[in-house]
Amino acid sequence: MRGSSAQKIKLTSYDDLFGGDGQASGEAITSVPIRELHPFKGHPFRVLDDVKMQETVESVKKYGILVPGIVRSYPGGGYEVVSGHRRWRACELAGLDEMPVIIREMNDDEATVIMVDSNIQREDILPSEKAKAYKMKYEALKHQGSKGEKFTADEVGETAGDSGRTVQRYIRLAELIQELMGYVDENRISLAIGEKLSYLKKEEQTWVAETIGAKGLFPSMAQAGQLRILSEAGELTADKVYEILGQKQNVDRGVTISLKKVRGYFPPAYTNRQIEEVLYTLLEKWKQERESEGCADAEDTV
Repeated sequence: MRGSSAQKIKLTSYDDLFGGDGQASGEAITSVPIRELHPFKGHPFRVLDDVKMQETVESVKKYGILVPGIVRSYPGGGYEVVSGHRRWRACELAGLDEMPVIIREMNDDEATVIMVDSNIQREDILPSEKAKAYKMKYEALKHQGSKGEKFTADEVGETAGDSGRTVQRYIRLAELIQELMGYVDENRISLAIGEKLSYLKKEEQTWVAETIGAKGLFPSMAQAGQLRILSEAGELTADKVYEILGQKQNVDRGVTISLKKVRGYFPPAYTNRQIEEVLYTLLEKWKQERESEGCADAEDTV
């Protein structure tokens, strides 16, 4: 319930809060008790008590919360935090009893979109977090009536500047079991390989994870593709997974690309992971074009 002592400040515009796009005007900031806040259901982003959090805590102690969180009514009383989980934690660590928020009425889909968009541009997001967040936003937009899978994927990635293809790749990653997703987060399995492995059945993914743990060998792109083909044919077994990954030295000849040369083709702000995503996307497009040319040549010889 909203406390009677809650302080309200009338804003002239949404820009006063976020310097943003004018989506809402004249909303009120209300200070609510910390104890009445609840986390967003299925919130996919980490809230860590790390160095950055300590910096935030020090800022809160000195200046207070400069940007209020966004909350909605919580069933049974209190408020569900839609945007502002890190600020909420910083308030707790700073010893504050209240937090300034905007109380907004919204349905689940609207709240999900705001929750994802307010976090997705952070630099330290893990692939697993992005995968879950993009899947949540994709499903929310579909519920709202977005038309077409491709257009919806493009809309999902718009805030973070990701293409629809990249969004679809991350959504596929959400189908990985926890062990394999952990390897993707650690950058021991690439996004492209993780995407291929995501098409395996859960039991089959478990075989892959167990084999990696036993042999210490990670699947190459070719091996991941081979596993997927056998899975789709219903011919993949635990023994075959072990056999395929055991061929690591024979299959993976290794190709070394100078990062210095490659980076020259990308904006300075691009991370290594973003560069990797673009390269795999371009290679996939090149492969499809080659296959199309091969089909055309075959038709000409008939």
